[in-house]
Amino acid sequence: MRVAMKVTEDLPGGFLWGSAKAGIKASGNADLAACLCEGLAQGAAMFTSNQVVAAPVIVGRRHLMATGGRIGMVLVNAGNANCATGQAGIEACEKTCIAAAESFGCIFDEIFPSSTGIIGVPFPADKVVATLPELKASLGNTTGHAEGFARAIMTTDTRMKVAQASFAAGGTEVRIFGAAKGAGMIHPRLGAPVAPHATMLVYLFTDIEADSAQLRELLPSAVDRSFNSISIDGDTSTNDTVLLLASGASGVRLDERTEENFAAALASVCKTLAYGIVDDGEGVTHVVTLHITGARSEYEARQIAKSIAHSPLCKTAWSSADPNWGRLMAAAGYSGVEFDPAQVTVKIGEEPVYEGGMRSAAFDEARAHAVMQRRDYVISIDMGQGQAECMFVTCDLTEEYVRINADYST
Repeated sequence: MRVAMKVTEDLPGGFLWGSAKAGIKASGNADLAACLCEGLAQGAAMFTSNQVVAAPVIVGRRHLMATGGRIGMVLVNAGNANCATGQAGIEACEKTCIAAAESFGCIFDEIFPSSTGIIGVPFPADKVVATLPELKASLGNTTGHAEGFARAIMTTDTRMKVAQASFAAGGTEVRIFGAAKGAGMIHPRLGAPVAPHATMLVYLFTDIEADSAQLRELLPSAVDRSFNSISIDGDTSTNDTVLLLASGASGVRLDERTEENFAAALASVCKTLAYGIVDDGEGVTHVVTLHITGARSEYEARQIAKSIAHSPLCKTAWSSADPNWGRLMAAAGYSGVEFDPAQVTVKIGEEPVYEGGMRSAAFDEARAHAVMQRRDYVISIDMGQGQAECMFVTCDLTEEYVRINADYST
């Protein structure tokens, strides 16, 4: 299996990507992206579990249910989330879908819409509609076209986030390409596919032949241990979306012979993109992987990880490479998970810091500090209760994060 954090020529067949400038972003950069499915693709999506959801999430769910997962085109805008915009926002989203269907030769409910950006600002549907001819003219299947798509969906991101993987099946290569955006308002809690309930958007394209039901079965597992296992700031967006599309262009069928390899490739792409989101987080200077082991269940392991990941005291300590293990234990202690502190051991990198209910006799503050000065390191916490574990990727909290978000709407 090959995985890359850049766009290579090994893109999945059956898709055309494009981008254009609609004038939504204040920066003037490209802010409208599209992927046209040559023929029709089968899709599955997972959406935010936030009770406040954006218009494109509402419309996208409706379209998937209406078509049974059939998708002809993905239409994404950046710079305006089209959230908390009332019925007018839903109608504006529908207007862009109808116009895109007419322009690109699709049925309107085969259009899958997404938006990202500021919440509560009226959606400029007319700008999107007026830019559709330019967007259509930009379509292509080269690395440059795919990169244009990945860049156009960015907001506070400093770089595009892409990943690819492939595997051989009967002499034919099956390919997956993923593009994501997200740098703040990141603590995805994605619900079941097509479930009725600053942003993370993820688009996964593959040329395997599969139906929507098969994709709905495989997507949750890949998402759960990738996008649902990261956090930058603990805020769950109103627009979070992960969409998986299968064009069938490879001619290789998703079945019992190919499922294991496909699931592994999909998981690899998702994990690469999820890490990339945290690594490019707003103001991030340290990426911290919390490895919780010895838990009674994976659920409890993740609860402990989330409690630590969302602690301002832990996150600010990480920003200055302060090996304050007391903050780790305190956050674990209020996670809601019962455990015996005397059974817990904590390491920063390979440096022991806590065991037997107190500071480890082998604790060396200078060495632990040196580990925490790295861009990327692991904090290992063994709960001493069972066999379950989880990996949860998070980051520090810096003055730069505060500056970006203090001024976001102005």
